[in-house]
Amino acid sequence: MFLKIADLKKEYDKMQIKYGAKQLDSIYNGGCEEHPDICFVFMNPTGKNIASDKSWKGRKSPWLGTKNIWKLFYQVDLLSEEIFNKIQLKKPKEWDYEFCDEVYEEISNNKIFITNLGKCTQIDARALPDDVLKKYLNLLFKEIDIIKPKVIITFGNQVSSIILIKRFQYL
Repeated sequence: MFLKIADLKKEYDKMQIKYGAKQLDSIYNGGCEEHPDICFVFMNPTGKNIASDKSWKGRKSPWLGTKNIWKLFYQVDLLSEEIFNKIQLKKPKEWDYEFCDEVYEEISNNKIFITNLGKCTQIDARALPDDVLKKYLNLLFKEIDIIKPKVIITFGNQVSSIILIKRFQYL
């Protein structure tokens, strides 16, 4: 039996209970799940993501209801001007299920996959301790093995260091 991205959600949710804010849900990932050109790995989600609300019934993907990261994707031609402008005009609470799917459909069509090393959502944007992020490494490596990206780009010294140190221990 082949492991799928959705199969990892149960483990991420268990870790949310242990390491995340109890009143928030895990944020998983999103985008192209079959051989994306680029896999972006960020640190961990914050409560600013509208999908972290327990009442949210749509996708649980990174950066929903936010603006800043989409500027980066737009500036490096990974997001159309049309979608970028829609994002910039919307307030966080105006992101509905349909619009979130529209954004991630474009991400997927552009062969991008977006994830976080840690999936435990925090109320704020504080860094998680290294030992917590290290507990997510094996699940991140499973995620990467499932999607098989051409390139992996990590954001932040902490995330990059944890991933690289662990990876080189196996070589």
